[in-house]
Amino acid sequence: MELPFEISEIGLRGQSAIGLVAFVFIAWLFSSGKMRFPFFAAVWTIGAQIVIAAVLLYLPPAREALESLRTVVLALQEATQAGTSFVFGYLGGGDAPFEVTNESAMFNFAFGALPLVIFFSGLSALLWHWKILKIVVRGFAFLLERVFRVGGAVALSSAANAFLGQTEAPLMIRPFLERVSRSELFVIITGGFATVAGSVMAVYAIILKEIDPSILGHIIVASIISVPAAILMAQIMIPAERGETPTPSDAADDFAYASSMDAFVKGVTDGLALFLNIIAALIAFTALAALVNIMLSAAPDVAGEPLTLERILGAVFAPLMWLAGVPWEEAFDAGSYMGIKTAVNELFAYVQLANAEAGTFSERSFLILVYSMCGFANFASLGIVIGGLTVLAPGRRQDVISLAPRALISGTLATLMTGAVIGLIWFG
Repeated sequence: MELPFEISEIGLRGQSAIGLVAFVFIAWLFSSGKMRFPFFAAVWTIGAQIVIAAVLLYLPPAREALESLRTVVLALQEATQAGTSFVFGYLGGGDAPFEVTNESAMFNFAFGALPLVIFFSGLSALLWHWKILKIVVRGFAFLLERVFRVGGAVALSSAANAFLGQTEAPLMIRPFLERVSRSELFVIITGGFATVAGSVMAVYAIILKEIDPSILGHIIVASIISVPAAILMAQIMIPAERGETPTPSDAADDFAYASSMDAFVKGVTDGLALFLNIIAALIAFTALAALVNIMLSAAPDVAGEPLTLERILGAVFAPLMWLAGVPWEEAFDAGSYMGIKTAVNELFAYVQLANAEAGTFSERSFLILVYSMCGFANFASLGIVIGGLTVLAPGRRQDVISLAPRALISGTLATLMTGAVIGLIWFG
């Protein structure tokens, strides 16, 4: 009988299995209540992650649905290009008024790819107003509440995080933010760090589509299965007090759009703010990384090579990427991208990954890296979370400020756990 994988892959899958346990153990080391470790929750969550990922990736109807999303990406890209070419001309994808000798040099990230954030943000708000996205989120929240035994408020915010941003999702439970327990607030913050917003998923897919045309399906799966991982990591690091009652969410807030046009316009406005923030961050952090490398170039070579920011971050994150299932010979390169994602943001890391030299990673390692980087756990997001949640719940300011840095760790461990899951079950 022919096996669906090479014998040599068993060792790599073993790495991923060890990593699942190791990431839970690392979270326990940071725990504020080490004697209240949720053992059965840990076993149940790891099993649930594996089952959910396997169903979404290997059940024929689910896999076909995810693979068909490439058509959705192309349609969104084509529709957005109609707008960008009208406004920006050839910079936005329109016909050039001169002879083009290098087609690849015509691609403009700011005016060609990023405007999709604006359009998709408006479209997401419209789908929410039409109750399509709302039904999906509330259904997911119902499952989280029943399966993972979390309160309704936490379940609803966690479910929303799989599709909305780290400041938009808590709006769903705004009336409850002042009275959720400290452990529940930590779950809410961790969920924001461990997932990405729907408004940027399509942008990631466009960035990476040349490497894997079906990448959008993987990004969606990563965001979904990171939700239970985030809940687990948060419950390990800040466990609930004994006798603590979960906070329900009988009637959570809504975005209360007045009409379809109001929803679309507000979504576009929010998307514009995100668009400008992304551009500013990419310019600033790319320049900062270049400046750091210029400064490091004055230092002596290390192991026969110049010292760079990428090499330093690679050394820090290489062991963690090995635990996720990446072979050691690829772990330093993978670690550098994971480090860039943490120091800057995941979008910048994905852009760098798209430009990686062919053959740097195997298909399996590439997917582990994509899944592991699929979250907002970065230093820039600390300010976003603290600023957003303290506005929504002024009375919890000190709790938010003290919990957010720890949530950066739990959110990172959650996405690494998700990367280990895909490393364990991926057969190509």
